[in-house]
Amino acid sequence: MSVTESLEPKEVFKYFEEISAIPRPSFHEEKISEYLVNFAKEHNFEHYTDDLHNVIMIKEASEGYEDVPPIILQGHMDMVCEKDPGVEKDMEKEGLDLYIDGDFLKAKGTTLGGDDGVAIAYALSLLTDETLKHPRLEFVCTVSEEVGMEGATGIDVSMLKGKKLLNIDSEGEGEVLTSCAGGGTAHIALPVKRERDQQSGAVVELKLSNLAGGHSGMEIDKGHGNATLLMARFLVHAESSVRLRLIEFKGGSKDNAIPREAYAKIILPYKKEVEILRNRAEHFISHIKAEYGAADPDVTFELSVKDESEWDKDARELTRESTDKVLAFLSALPNGVIRMSDVLPGMTETSLNLGITNLDKQNLNLGFSVRSSKGSAYRELITRITYLSEYFGAKVDVKGEYPAWEYAEVSPLRDTAVKVYKEMFGKDLKVVSVHAGVECGILSSKIPGLSAIAMGPDIFDIHTPKERLSISSTKRTYEFVRNIIEAK
Repeated sequence: MSVTESLEPKEVFKYFEEISAIPRPSFHEEKISEYLVNFAKEHNFEHYTDDLHNVIMIKEASEGYEDVPPIILQGHMDMVCEKDPGVEKDMEKEGLDLYIDGDFLKAKGTTLGGDDGVAIAYALSLLTDETLKHPRLEFVCTVSEEVGMEGATGIDVSMLKGKKLLNIDSEGEGEVLTSCAGGGTAHIALPVKRERDQQSGAVVELKLSNLAGGHSGMEIDKGHGNATLLMARFLVHAESSVRLRLIEFKGGSKDNAIPREAYAKIILPYKKEVEILRNRAEHFISHIKAEYGAADPDVTFELSVKDESEWDKDARELTRESTDKVLAFLSALPNGVIRMSDVLPGMTETSLNLGITNLDKQNLNLGFSVRSSKGSAYRELITRITYLSEYFGAKVDVKGEYPAWEYAEVSPLRDTAVKVYKEMFGKDLKVVSVHAGVECGILSSKIPGLSAIAMGPDIFDIHTPKERLSISSTKRTYEFVRNIIEAK
């Protein structure tokens, strides 16, 4: 039985449920791409795909709209796959478990993929709506948006005729995006040394969890704690009382998501130091709850001692020097909001987020999502990270860079959206900028003279298992998009 069959718009939620059954993490979009290609074939739409699995569909204008300029509909097919602790779903192989909670559509224990499943559901519904009066519609659906916009960077758009682009990859009803930050991902590898120095003492596992997390662009100014850096902070705090060595250290699962949990395994030279560590942990979590009480009210810290029978006798801890270097490096790296905008009050200009951390046999590996609406500020922050990393002996590799989408003084599509919204709802549409990557910047560089806007229904807590899509907002926003398309 369909979960969404009672919801309106019926076709929108039907398609959303269909794509939710298809696993689509970044870099694993083959199945959703195949679904879209088959959809295009079934409806006899002109369509294109490429080696990256991007998909383009084209539907010619309806009668009376042949001379109206084409409109490009655009979104991405990948989603951030986060899940609650203890959820065993393999999101590379299994679809989502949708359910309705009042006005919200959610997924059990995982992200919902409203970012950007909404774009696909809207586009497919619009393309198959025979009552819609429309110019030529060109639907562009890209891959790997969440991990550096590689799909938009690599896609060939030479077959497109449109100069108006409606991107459906925003999460706030009643507002339209007209500019965004540029950015990239900095991958850092800090060499470490290991040794097997102790045959006694205590092995302790530490887990910091239940932080709010969130999107590293949209939520970076909300004051949410970064679990990885808070774990490093505790270890630095503990080192003043106990002689710990790192065995394992990891946190986060996506570069563009604020880490909600972090894990460390350490070894202490003496069992008696465990109680000292426990006391330190109690003091630490009390301070963290006092500091982050509003932003992260549910934060928890767990400490467990491994019995000697559970020790991995082949595991080699970091040397004293490497342990100190790792903790010093993590403590020295910048993170969070670097500068707020001087032009747009309340808007973040420049930031970075430590997303993925993993300590392997040879390196501490870090992944930073770096963003800025100013190119010079972005380059300066990359230089700062690189300089500091190289001082510690680490290597830096910057990938997935994308340009900022700059505000256009003249935008016919924006003017149409503002006019239609006023007519529909009797109030002004908010024109805003966003501190997150939007593919409009890349596509604007590929299509000279492009007039672009981005919008979407209300989606809350994206990139977290708390993600929820407003059902009523989905309906209102769909009608808004529909009226924009029909406007001449």
